[in-house]
Amino acid sequence: MSTNPQQSAPSSANVRPLAVVHPVAGVAGGVPALVADDAPVVRNPGMELDLGWLEGMRAVNRSALERRVASLTKRRSIKGENQAAWLLRSIAVMDLTTLNSNDTHERVRRLCAKALNPLRPDIAEGLGVAGRGIRPAAVCVYHPFVATAVEALQGSGVHVAAVSTAFPHGLAPLATRIAEVKASVADGADEIDVVIPRGLVFEARWRELYDEVAAFREACGEAHLKVILGTGDLATLRNVTLASMVAMMAGADFVKTSTGKESVNATLPVGLAMVRAIRAYRERTGYLIGFKPAGGISTAKSSLDWLVLMKEELGRRWLQPDLFRFGASSLLTDIERQLEYFLTDHYSATYRHAMA
Repeated sequence: MSTNPQQSAPSSANVRPLAVVHPVAGVAGGVPALVADDAPVVRNPGMELDLGWLEGMRAVNRSALERRVASLTKRRSIKGENQAAWLLRSIAVMDLTTLNSNDTHERVRRLCAKALNPLRPDIAEGLGVAGRGIRPAAVCVYHPFVATAVEALQGSGVHVAAVSTAFPHGLAPLATRIAEVKASVADGADEIDVVIPRGLVFEARWRELYDEVAAFREACGEAHLKVILGTGDLATLRNVTLASMVAMMAGADFVKTSTGKESVNATLPVGLAMVRAIRAYRERTGYLIGFKPAGGISTAKSSLDWLVLMKEELGRRWLQPDLFRFGASSLLTDIERQLEYFLTDHYSATYRHAMA
C-alpha cells in the first residue's frame, strides 16, 4: 500500500472512538480508521481504473445497511443547546440552491443575500452568534447565473457552485458537456457539480464512465468537482457503490447523491453505501473524498440524521464543509424556525423567514 498522505497519528487523548460498523469490502474488519479533526484535505488526483477492485466491491448487503441506518436514527437524540449547535453546523455545510425553470438574476441575487445573512438578526443575537460568520458553504445555480452569483458573493468566502454537463440528465454530446464546465469555470464558479449518464452504469461501461469523469476533472482546473450519480435512477445499492468508486478513481473531489429532479433523491441507506465507498477509497489511497446528499432534505430533523451518519461512519472530520455538503433549497427556512423555537418556545410562520 502507498504511503497515506492524510494520516497524522492523532493521540488517543484527542480522538473520540467511533462505533463498530458492519464490514465493507476493502476495509479490514469494517472499523473506520480515525482521521484527525484538523487533517488537511489533499486533493484527490485519481488513480488508474481498477476493475478488479470494482469486482471486489460488488457485494452490497442492503438489509445490513438498512439496519445500520435504523439504529443510528433511533439511538441518537440531539436536544436543547446541542441541537442548536448542530443546526448551526447544518447551515455551515449547506449548498444553498436554486435550480428552477423560472430562476432569474434577481432571484439569484436574493438567494446570495440570504447566504450572506442566513439567520434573522434577532435569532443570531439570541444565539450569541451574530458576527461569527456562520454562512452556507456555497450557492449552487445554473450556468447562466454564475457570474451574477460571483459578483453578489465577492469577498464573502461563500463559494459558487454550478450544475453542469447537461444537468439533470447528462445526455448531451461529451464535447458540449465539457464546454459547459469550462464556461462555468471561466465565469468564476469554483465548484462544478456534474451529472453522469446513468446508462453507463446500467451497462457496466466503467471505462467510458471513468474517461468522462476524468475529462470533467481536467476541464475543472482548480475548481472542485462534485460528481452527481442520480442514485434514484440507479436502481440498486450495488450500482450506487460501483459508480461512486469509478467517480473517485477518476478524480472526483465529492460524490453527490442526486440532482433533486429524480422521483427518489437522497436516502440514508444510499448515503451509507456511498460513505462506505468513500471510506474504502481512503483506506486504499489515503485521500479524503467529500460527500453531498441532495434532494428531499428539507427539515432540520433530516439534516441532523445526515450529520449523525457522517460522524458515526467517517468521523468528525467529515462534519466540515470541505468534506460534507447538503444540497438544499428549503432546508434553511426550517432550521431558522427550529432555532427560533429553541429561543422562544414558539414556532414562527414560514412567511416570517426570508427566501431560502
